Amino acid sequence: MDIKDFIKTDVVIVGSGVAGLFAALCLPRDKDILVITKEDLKECDSYLAQGGVCVLKDINDFNCYFEDTMKAGHYENNPESVRVMIESSTDVISTLVDLGVKFDTDGDGDFDYTREGAHRRNRILHHKDETGKEITATLLRIAKKRENITFVTQTTMIDFIEKDNICQGIVCEDEYGEMGAIIAKDVILATGGIGGLFLNSTNYPHITGDSFALALKHGVELQDMNYIQIHPTTLYSKKKGRRFLISESVRGEGAVLLNEKGERFTDELQPRDVVTNAIVDEMAKFGTDHVYLTLPNIYEACMDEGYDITKDKVPVTPAQHYMMGGVKTDINGKTSMEHLYAVGETACNGVHGKNRLASNSLLESLVFSKRAAMLIAKDAEDKPIDLPEIDLKSYPPKAVREKEFKKLIMDEIRGKDEEFYDKWCNNEN
Repeated sequence: MDIKDFIKTDVVIVGSGVAGLFAALCLPRDKDILVITKEDLKECDSYLAQGGVCVLKDINDFNCYFEDTMKAGHYENNPESVRVMIESSTDVISTLVDLGVKFDTDGDGDFDYTREGAHRRNRILHHKDETGKEITATLLRIAKKRENITFVTQTTMIDFIEKDNICQGIVCEDEYGEMGAIIAKDVILATGGIGGLFLNSTNYPHITGDSFALALKHGVELQDMNYIQIHPTTLYSKKKGRRFLISESVRGEGAVLLNEKGERFTDELQPRDVVTNAIVDEMAKFGTDHVYLTLPNIYEACMDEGYDITKDKVPVTPAQHYMMGGVKTDINGKTSMEHLYAVGETACNGVHGKNRLASNSLLESLVFSKRAAMLIAKDAEDKPIDLPEIDLKSYPPKAVREKEFKKLIMDEIRGKDEEFYDKWCNNEN
């Protein structure tokens, strides 16, 4: 392709969730920013985050919050990443409030903090049970008004453009199968996790780990690809599609898990992986594929599945939920490829370790996407355009490409942890 056939921009962001949107808003207004997304703007997992977003309430909670995060992550976390996330939390929350995000308050007008599994203190802010939607919708509304930010929907990244380990842009494909290329000084990956590769997942089905597959193809360093969180409580269903997540906060407010005999069998406020394993053991004991949860809300979703929660216990089952591993980054979102950044669930800076503490995901996305944006803003280097040969006709059809990408990712997971693969990945989509 001739250079005149490329779209040119300063920064291209792949993904329109919290991480991608906040990065766009934190970049200078004199930079041209192009945000592409695989489906519609609102079809991102950030919209689905029910529980809330953590924040350091006061300095006296730092050690407790730090330890809760480390313990949940089996002490495999990067302590520096954890420190940065916690110390940055109050500033990020203040920014969200200034932008117009509404968090629930108590009768005195103060923030109403709640607690979830593995937290020893109430430090989680929420907006009803739609915190992710409130934050994402607010950021999107503001971003749409920025003249320097352009959105392109129904467009999928299918390759990195790189030469000598320097990222020059991406190749993408639209909903009609038309391919094109975008040259950018910097590329930010914010494509989420890999839920679309699993039979049971709380993620949207189109979130299939494209960034991870391309990282494997181009030799970009990955980290902990087998560290995949299984959420213990999703609404049991025999229908196909995304599983409805029953938030950890309902257990924080007193909901309990029951086995087939109606017996309580675990402490519901333990870390997610511990609760998940307890549920799996109980299902194996009784030869079932679900257990039960007593809860006072989430009425409509349960009624749609035919469960009257005013009379019945609600059946729940574990499902793939969150990717702790991903494209390896430092605390500023930098990957092992120059001018390529990763943020949100796509990135792995080690903040979560082996298991994510509840409600740290939105905070992590916000903190580290802002740091990536600030680093890009400081880069005054005049980056030369040095493009490899690109033949758009050489790319395989969508179905072939998706199969190839999935195999790359699953082989990587299996190579890291065959036991986990056999337990959770042998029924992938």
